Amino acid sequence: MGQDLEKVLVTEEQITTRLQEMGARIDADYAGRDLLIVGVLKGAVMVMADLARSLHSPVAMDWMAVSSYGAGTTSSGVVRILKDLETDIQDRDVLIVEDVIDSGLTLSWLVGNLKSRGPTSVEICTMVRKPLALDVDLDVRYIGFDLPDEFIVGYGLDYAEKYRNLPFIGTLAPHVYESD
Repeated sequence: MGQDLEKVLVTEEQITTRLQEMGARIDADYAGRDLLIVGVLKGAVMVMADLARSLHSPVAMDWMAVSSYGAGTTSSGVVRILKDLETDIQDRDVLIVEDVIDSGLTLSWLVGNLKSRGPTSVEICTMVRKPLALDVDLDVRYIGFDLPDEFIVGYGLDYAEKYRNLPFIGTLAPHVYESD
């Protein structure tokens, strides 16, 4: 994959350190509470697994898959739930775990959807936020890294379902996606 990558933005060591810091803060914030962490598939798999291992409090985990895209790469404007929670979240503290927040539109819809189900709280945790790409005001409680609005891959982030398995976050060389 070497020639497909332009540069490393966040190293594996930086990710591990930041997850430990975030985990300690989440443990403190939710001490004695009934926390459910909800990973948003597919990208959040890496973040969710490593974040869960950094937590020292008992937590439950569940997954959702949502899509705001039609057949192409532009948003259709309609959010669809592809996989819903299996857990009842009424009277639970819910922490949504994301890999990246770009525009925030789909995540904003998801927060509203989950809040309508009667949880005690709904908060957001993300490994990457791109503040310059945000189209909505979104309150994100836990942020791993703020990165520029570049096309990034690795640590769950993909291009054409590839590169998710990289242990770091980097930029993809333009020759990979310019031909598409």
